[in-house]
Amino acid sequence: MKFIQLVLISFFSSFLFVACVSKKKFVEATNAISELRKDSSRLEDDLASVRNNLRETKQSIEDLQKKYNDLLSVKSLKEQELSSAQQQLSNTQQQLNSTQEKLSSSALTVEEQQKRLEALQKLIDQQRSVVENLRKSIDNALGQYKAEDLDVFVKDGKVYVSLQEKLLFKSGSAVVGKEGEEALGKIAQVLNNDPKIKIVVEGHTDSIPIRRTFEDNWALSTARAVSIVRILTKNYQVDPARVVASGHSYFDPRDTNATPEGRALNRRTEIILSPNLDELYRLMQ
Repeated sequence: MKFIQLVLISFFSSFLFVACVSKKKFVEATNAISELRKDSSRLEDDLASVRNNLRETKQSIEDLQKKYNDLLSVKSLKEQELSSAQQQLSNTQQQLNSTQEKLSSSALTVEEQQKRLEALQKLIDQQRSVVENLRKSIDNALGQYKAEDLDVFVKDGKVYVSLQEKLLFKSGSAVVGKEGEEALGKIAQVLNNDPKIKIVVEGHTDSIPIRRTFEDNWALSTARAVSIVRILTKNYQVDPARVVASGHSYFDPRDTNATPEGRALNRRTEIILSPNLDELYRLMQ
C-alpha cells in the first residue's frame, strides 16, 4: 500500500513538475508572441511610414520632374525669345546702318543743295542789282518828262516803262508823235548799252470801242506796239531779235474803266525790260 502510495506520489510529483515546466514555456512563448506582435506592429508602422515617405518622395520626384520640364520649356521659350531678339537686333542694326548711309548721303546732298542755294541767292542778288541799275538808268534817261506822262517801276524782276497815250499818240492813232519818238530814242540808248536785255512792247487801250481807223481795240493796241518796235529797231538800231510786240486791248487795265481818269491811265504802252536770266534758270534746274 505504501508502495502504491509512493508510486502515486512520485507520479503526481512528476506530473506537477512537468506541468510547471510547460506553464513556464507557455508564459515565455506568450511573452515572445507578444513581443513579436509588438515588433510586427512596429514593423507595420515603420512600413506605413516608409510607404508614406515613398509616396512623398514619388510626389517630390514628380514635382521636381514637372519643375524640370517647366524649366526646360521656359529655357526653350527663352532661347526662342533670345533668338528672336537677336534677329530683331540684327535687323535693327541693318536699318541703322542703312539710315546712317542715307543720312550721310543726305548730308552731302544737303551740303550740295546749300551751296547751290547760296549760289542761286548770290545770282538773284546780282540780278536784282542789274534790274535796279537798269531802272535807274531808264529813270535818269527820262528824267525830263513829267510823272503824269510816264512811269518807271520794277515788277516781277523786270523794269516796266509805262508811257501814257498823250506822250506817244493822238487819240485813236497808232502814229508816234515827235515827243514820243524822242523819248523812245532815250530808252534805246540805254537798251543798246546792254544787248542782253530782252524787250517786250505791250499796247493797252481803255474799254471805249474804237470807231474809226481800226477794226477794234485789239487792232489798235497791237498797231501801237508794232509802231514802237519799228521805231526802236529801224530808227535807233535796237536788235529786232530782242523785241516782241503784243496787243492787250482793254483786258489788262491798270485802273477802272468806269471813270475818265481811270480810262486815261489804261490807255498806255508798256516797254518791259528783262535782264538775261539764263544763268539763273540753269541753277534752278
